[in-house]
Amino acid sequence: MSKIIGLIFLFILAAVVISFTTLNAQSIQIDYYLGSAEIPLAIALVIAIAAGILFGFVASFGMVLRLKRENHRLKKSAKSAESELVSLKAAPSQHSH
Repeated sequence: MSKIIGLIFLFILAAVVISFTTLNAQSIQIDYYLGSAEIPLAIALVIAIAAGILFGFVASFGMVLRLKRENHRLKKSAKSAESELVSLKAAPSQHSH
């Protein structure tokens, strides 16, 4: 069932991409430091979106590493607390009734 849903999603995505490309087929001129190039608007937009996604991943990479390190530290602390709790439960009670 999930394969069918995946295929339907890919078909819809392909239709949207084809429609997007057809609607934005006109060429634009891109000027950069070493020259210029004329490319379709759809390609320029896809490149800009991909660059934004890439910059977003790079910008969040440090935060992800910090959170993973903190998660590891907290798991280690929880494991230590659990083992201490087990040893305290196993110890005989010093209070007598």
